[in-house]
Amino acid sequence: MKFGYTIIYVPDVAASLAFFNQAFGLATRFVHESGTYGELETGATALAFAADELAQSNFSTGHVAAHSSSKPLGMEIALVTDDVAAAHARALQAGATELASPQTKPWGQTVSYVRCPDGTLVELCSPIG
Repeated sequence: MKFGYTIIYVPDVAASLAFFNQAFGLATRFVHESGTYGELETGATALAFAADELAQSNFSTGHVAAHSSSKPLGMEIALVTDDVAAAHARALQAGATELASPQTKPWGQTVSYVRCPDGTLVELCSPIG
């Protein structure tokens, strides 16, 4: 078993891909011709977005849409960077909402949290160790 990918269900796949490119510098790797699925260049494990309508077809009882939840969902995407403060500022400039400004944790790692326009919770963090 190996971890293959994370898919985030969003109202607008193209908008989420564009935001992650602008805010975090992640290039688009693939977009399905239907426009309902797309992946970012994130290394061996893909970060992908799928349209809410695909979630509706996959889950007969529905799903909690991150963008319509007043609070972030109980999961996050962590992006590792050497300059958390600059990445945090770039994300805010691109339209993210600040949840926690950059702070140095007791173990020495710098961490911040932003919420993307599609509702995705992103942790920006320095490498550990």
